[in-house]
Amino acid sequence: MTRHYDLHSHSLASDGTLSPTELVKWAANAGVDVLALTDHDETGGIVEASAAARAEGIVLVPGVEISVTWQKQTVHIVGLHINIESSPLQQGLARLREFRCWRAEEMGHRLAKHGIHGAWEAAQRLAHGRIISRTHFAHFLVEQGRARTVRDVFKTYLKPNKPGYVPGEWASLEEVVGWIRDAGGQAVLAHPARYAMTATRRRKLIAEFVELGGEGLEVVSGSHSRGDNFSMAQLARYFGLKASAGSDFHGPENPWVMLGRLEPLPDGCVPIWADWSI
Repeated sequence: MTRHYDLHSHSLASDGTLSPTELVKWAANAGVDVLALTDHDETGGIVEASAAARAEGIVLVPGVEISVTWQKQTVHIVGLHINIESSPLQQGLARLREFRCWRAEEMGHRLAKHGIHGAWEAAQRLAHGRIISRTHFAHFLVEQGRARTVRDVFKTYLKPNKPGYVPGEWASLEEVVGWIRDAGGQAVLAHPARYAMTATRRRKLIAEFVELGGEGLEVVSGSHSRGDNFSMAQLARYFGLKASAGSDFHGPENPWVMLGRLEPLPDGCVPIWADWSI
């Protein structure tokens, strides 16, 4: 029997809009057999999601998506099959959450200087977990009629050189891969085609990731085109990385990225789940 995997998703514990239980139910209804919950810098939804997965008869992979600053650029690393009790991992995530809190306040200050008041307070209201993200600010700005969609908000307010942008100062690539490996997990470079970088720079990033112990590349992603999938598959094969697949689902209000709605891995890829015992 062919299993359907979706190894990148978010809940209310970070910047998703469904509770962990609701997320698992959406996944089950979408035909997902194996789901990874990978909230941003946060594992607080894993216990609830695991219980819901048992009730729904699907497999829940404990995961996390960790923010990295690599050569002054933000990239994301997904950790799969992590031990959420790992002290190095939790200490590292706590440090990143502290920075997120400061960044959220600073974003509020910068938006206020441009006549948009109450953004930080609104983002706090919209954030149900310990994470206040740019997505929460984006939802507020849509509510205020400042833009039609979350995507439009990012383009107009939250990207570099825009009113509400605050640069990230995240963990190093070496730190994050180390935290994931210490937690018994597999490190996967998330949505690699999405980063604004040259092909040469992307290959340099992947080479360093591999050297540090990274194991997987998110070949199929909700933010990739079909052409991106094939290009990333070539990179995975070249660097000897296993291929992962994840929608990066945040909620049903974003119909262009839905749980389980993923292209198959291109031929020649070794799935990240090839050796899993589940």
